[in-house]
Amino acid sequence: MRALTYHGPRDVRVSSVPDPVLPDERGAVVRVTAAGICGSDLHIYDGHGFTRTDEPYGVGHEAVGVVAEVGSAVARHAVGDRVMVPASVGCGRCAACGRGVVGSCENPDEAGVYGVGHRLAGCQAEAVAVPVADMNLVALDPATSDDAGLVLTDNAPTGWYGARLGRIAPGDTVAVIGAGPVGLMAMASALVMGASRVLAIDTVEHRRKAAAAFGAVPVEGDPVETVFALTGGRGADVVVEAVGADATVELAMTLAGRGGRVSVVGVSRNRAFPVDLVIAQLKRLEFTIGLCSVQHELPALLALTGTGRLDPAAVVTHHLPLDAGPEAYATFASRAEGVGKVVLDCT
Repeated sequence: MRALTYHGPRDVRVSSVPDPVLPDERGAVVRVTAAGICGSDLHIYDGHGFTRTDEPYGVGHEAVGVVAEVGSAVARHAVGDRVMVPASVGCGRCAACGRGVVGSCENPDEAGVYGVGHRLAGCQAEAVAVPVADMNLVALDPATSDDAGLVLTDNAPTGWYGARLGRIAPGDTVAVIGAGPVGLMAMASALVMGASRVLAIDTVEHRRKAAAAFGAVPVEGDPVETVFALTGGRGADVVVEAVGADATVELAMTLAGRGGRVSVVGVSRNRAFPVDLVIAQLKRLEFTIGLCSVQHELPALLALTGTGRLDPAAVVTHHLPLDAGPEAYATFASRAEGVGKVVLDCT
């Protein structure tokens, strides 16, 4: 089958790879109809990936498709079912997985994310093997589009998770740093949670315009001066960081007001981030950081999507065929005018 594989910095190729097989009796094989390129995929694309191997491997961790094969122990899914493939993978047996918190899976050798190394093949392919299908596949409602389902496999849950970690309360002023797909979903989530206003911070003008279409207030000029001016000198009640760079995490802590809450969901590669503890203590900041367990966030998001309160598909701007994968990566990485979520059509 065809799949996108990583061969080095800025070198993603369309390759012929072996067809996936059932992992075991609890697994499934999904024929992928659409796959997404995520901001964290750009870490890999830029050569700052999550594995030290130099051997090429399949990439991608967002997919929707149709079940092509199931193991004998799979109870919730059948061949022909339309499904989402959540980015996060759990063992399905431990207490954490029982709560849907697969990020805290007690069997790390069986948990992880697709497409960040050799252990779990990537989803940017014609098909993907899914371990523990009853845990790691979610049925897709017929009324939900592939685009919406795709965003619900990672970007929307991560944005919602970031807003939820910030404990947004009705009336809060929320600043979101980063107006990519995750940031836009965090903005939409904040408004659903009752934020009185959401301030959108991004260095790219067309992304700020996109944020305005989601109901946020674009922050022009110096973000520190502007946010404090807009809040009467108090700063934001909650800041959601959706980039993952040292500078944006530091900015988040600066923008938060006294007693503010900082929620970091941007993927960082820094193992030694310097924190100004004096400022944090003087401000009495709450700081939370984590990776989203998609399965835990989906029940609320599916309900909100089903009633029209959230529109995950609104972040999608581009569709390209799987064979144009290298072009799709370059397009997403360019952050050119009008580029938001890039979807690969895999059929």
